[in-house]
Amino acid sequence: MQPHSLVLASRSPRRQHLLRQIGLVFDSIPSTVDERFDEAVSPVEHVTILAERKARDVALTLPTGIVIGADTIVVHEGEIIEKPSDAADAVRMLHRLSGERHEVFTGYSLVEVPSMRTLTRHVCTQVWFRKLANDEILSYVASGSPMDKAGAYGIQDDFGAVFVRKIIGDFYNVMGLPLCDFYCAYRRFTNQNHEGCDGIELA
Repeated sequence: MQPHSLVLASRSPRRQHLLRQIGLVFDSIPSTVDERFDEAVSPVEHVTILAERKARDVALTLPTGIVIGADTIVVHEGEIIEKPSDAADAVRMLHRLSGERHEVFTGYSLVEVPSMRTLTRHVCTQVWFRKLANDEILSYVASGSPMDKAGAYGIQDDFGAVFVRKIIGDFYNVMGLPLCDFYCAYRRFTNQNHEGCDGIELA
């Protein structure tokens, strides 16, 4: 049984799907936090700071419960690549990632209300693209699917699924939430039986 009421600080359909996949029931309230990134911070700092800000932003509007905040970015050659600004930007991003390795960082944060007790973590997955043909990129961008996704692709999409040649790390992290890590952290955070999850530290 779920011991607390949950709120996801986002309307992301992918994160909603993933949380439902592990049996959680929740409401969705998008945060009002500015998601622009500070170029002076590292990718890990970016996703963890922003995930926690999103969760706390929504937590301050609630009387009780647990709020989940999350943020995902793509990093190529040390540069953060977020969501494309338009179709031309999406085409540029996909050409850049074509035939290359990049990293996907997701930060997530759990904030308990009213205590504001907080757990924030991150996970990184390495992703390799095969070499993409120009017509594949144009067709995918024309579908509109890349426009709301970091790096202009979704690993779960029809085209996105065949762009990815190999990954090292959590598949679901590339979708927007590292399910295994999150599930274990959530069970510990809510004082449930976490046998088999002892590698997840709250500190």
